[in-house]
Amino acid sequence: MSLDGLEKKKTIDLRQKHIGPSCKIFFSHDPIKIVKAKGQYMYDEKGQRYLDCINNVAHVGHCHPDVVKAGAEQMGLLNTNTRFLHDNLVLYAQRLQATLPDKLSVCYFVNSGSEANDLALRLAWQYTGNKDIITLENAYHGHVSSLIDISPYKFHQLSDAEQSQFVHVAPSPDVYRGKYRADHPDAATAYADEVKDIIEKAHIKGHKIAAFIAESLQSCGGQVIPPVGYFQQVAEHVRKAGGVFITDEVQVGFGRVGSRFWAFQLQGDDFVPDIVTMGKPIGNGHPMSCVVTTREVAEAFMSSGMEYFNTFGGNPVSCAIGLAVLDVIEKEDLRGNALRVGQYLTNVLEKQKQKHPLIGDIRGRGLFVGVELVKDRVKLTPATAEAQEVIYKLKEQHVLLSADGPHRNVLKFKPPLCFTTEDADLVVEKLDSILTGICLLAADVLRMRSEVLCCYFLHSRVGGSVRLEGKRFGKYRT
Repeated sequence: MSLDGLEKKKTIDLRQKHIGPSCKIFFSHDPIKIVKAKGQYMYDEKGQRYLDCINNVAHVGHCHPDVVKAGAEQMGLLNTNTRFLHDNLVLYAQRLQATLPDKLSVCYFVNSGSEANDLALRLAWQYTGNKDIITLENAYHGHVSSLIDISPYKFHQLSDAEQSQFVHVAPSPDVYRGKYRADHPDAATAYADEVKDIIEKAHIKGHKIAAFIAESLQSCGGQVIPPVGYFQQVAEHVRKAGGVFITDEVQVGFGRVGSRFWAFQLQGDDFVPDIVTMGKPIGNGHPMSCVVTTREVAEAFMSSGMEYFNTFGGNPVSCAIGLAVLDVIEKEDLRGNALRVGQYLTNVLEKQKQKHPLIGDIRGRGLFVGVELVKDRVKLTPATAEAQEVIYKLKEQHVLLSADGPHRNVLKFKPPLCFTTEDADLVVEKLDSILTGICLLAADVLRMRSEVLCCYFLHSRVGGSVRLEGKRFGKYRT
């Protein structure tokens, strides 16, 4: 019997029995069992179709036929490691490098974003001879031990966590909710100066900076778009201190932002990082990733005398799939689609912002869009419960969306790049209906609360008494 043939309850039971309990699942009270997918759609065991607004791994669309064909054909011919010469490796490296600034010319192929970021740290440590890493608030860079240490998104969840003495956390360059906001005359410089201050304080304590690492656009941190000029100034401070600049493109690279191939390029052509990491969309679901760096950093890494070898990194099948993904992005103009549909999505969401006070901010580039929900647009009180209600109600209407950020109140749009304007209309129409329902429910609760208080006041005035019992209405309470 195929796994698809198992009853859903049996699948759940086996998962609970054999899969680690810390491995969470979407919609845990009623999880979805997905058995196939195509394009921007996923299908459950009953054939129900779901619009996928969150899968930034299936970059060119789930099960794209060109990608599947390339992998299958190469798998039927040869799969081995990079100790043997193979054209796929060098041809893919050449194609990938052509999308990057000339200075970034040396590739190391690995299997996941976590492996890529871990290797990036090793490169930085070896090249600089320094140890300390500067990361950002709410950052997430991977699940291996070295990356948990530099991922506040993870280690701040641990009540007894002790931050590594070699890790320094700079403020997230969030101009909506952060320390310096959109009304600041020069938020980029203000946030960069925070990094400069960290460097100076580290030096006083005898520490030396190896690297500053940041996602080009913070994803798990709440779809944060850094102000233009921020990376350039940070890079100047970090390099002056003897460190390197690492940009993490694992979630936002390969044309997702539309106007450029890499999200770090949104900062301007005068910014070039020293190391770039990539993953997730690189193989459209196939496990591959890459670190690209300069010749100088690569030669310093070699000078340690330690060989670098990765059993599966850069194998012929992975590289064939990677080449196919690049072909599809170009052939189907998916960067252009991300730009056009992303702008359309942002525009229709802005209209919803005018209608719904719960929507505090809409931000994004291309098909990387965040909608931050707040209870008060002045105080920016996070509407966390409302955001969770939105994603659960969307799921009931067969649309898959997620909420993230430090307060779990940012709706995240990161769909496959084949997402259409019709898809955007569908999800925004449903979002409008759900937010309207939440608003009406909140108004009813306020009205009932007012009536109860009025009743209590009247009874008190005539010397009577009344027993009040709280009643629950959804997530609200009188």
